[in-house]
Amino acid sequence: MKQVEIKLEGEFIALCNLLKLAAVAGSAGQGKHMVAAGEVTVDGQPESRKTAKIRAGQRVDCLGTRITVIGMD
Repeated sequence: MKQVEIKLEGEFIALCNLLKLAAVAGSAGQGKHMVAAGEVTVDGQPESRKTAKIRAGQRVDCLGTRITVIGMD
């Protein structure tokens, strides 16, 4: 499984934008389609909210990629 770490610049990031930033999706729109197709889990649970607020400490899995979200120190 590919591992990607993303540093947050604010309090949260929308799930579809996170998928784009991590290069799992080519665009936020494609990320929304992945979520709608049931290809995304957040902290091990299926996620159906395309713009779910992802915060530091959460883990997102999609298409063989694990994205770990870390906060700014």
